[in-house]
Amino acid sequence: MSPPDGAQHYATRAPDYVTSAVHAEGADLDAIERQVADKGFRRVLDLGCGGGHVSYRLAPHVAEVVACDVTEQMLEAVMQEAGRRGLSNITTVRAPAEHLPFEDGWFDAVFCRFTTHHWADAAAGLREARRVLAPSGSALFIDVTAPASPLADSWLQTLELLRDISHVRDYAVAEWMALLGGAGFAVRELGTHRLRMEFASWVARTKVPAERVAALRSLQQAAPDDIIRQFWMEEDGSFTLDVTRFLAEPA
Repeated sequence: MSPPDGAQHYATRAPDYVTSAVHAEGADLDAIERQVADKGFRRVLDLGCGGGHVSYRLAPHVAEVVACDVTEQMLEAVMQEAGRRGLSNITTVRAPAEHLPFEDGWFDAVFCRFTTHHWADAAAGLREARRVLAPSGSALFIDVTAPASPLADSWLQTLELLRDISHVRDYAVAEWMALLGGAGFAVRELGTHRLRMEFASWVARTKVPAERVAALRSLQQAAPDDIIRQFWMEEDGSFTLDVTRFLAEPA
């Protein structure tokens, strides 16, 4: 399997995502853990596992966690960290979300955090997530969501792409609802919180070239007041995003 562009982009960045505070912390990880605690789940999927922080939270509560990602180096980093933590029930599989190598209904639960915005075909990836989920299972999707305002949406996507060329789209809540419904999910619960992105670590994590860091700062400094208020932009370039979690089950 030749690596997708996104996989190549993240190959050298894997250790940074294992140690990233933004990815390793958050009330959303507590919400993920509550979905599996005392449920007796046999097998769960961490789809687009990145640095593996969802897998590390799930592992103490389930028989097996399958951590799936397109980046081989990311999976290697996850296995190293799992070993360091003594989590022997985490296994890894390399595959894109749009083509999962699992049987229908294979997982008791599916978890997907901060990855859907990288998928080339979000609709296909969500259909696959639904396919591999047991009829009685549940899925929790968590990602940055775009503002409803077209102006703010354009600014967000531009900043994201300048920072990370593997970015496809941060979907608005309405887009998420349509995508999930089209994939065969019914949303049972929805919650939104705000997440501050510290500019220096945000660009360092993806090793943004200096010329694009300059372009990002130039855009931010030229932002109209509405955009500054929307994203709580700070003098050093730090800003705040909306993150939404969608708890869903087969419709």
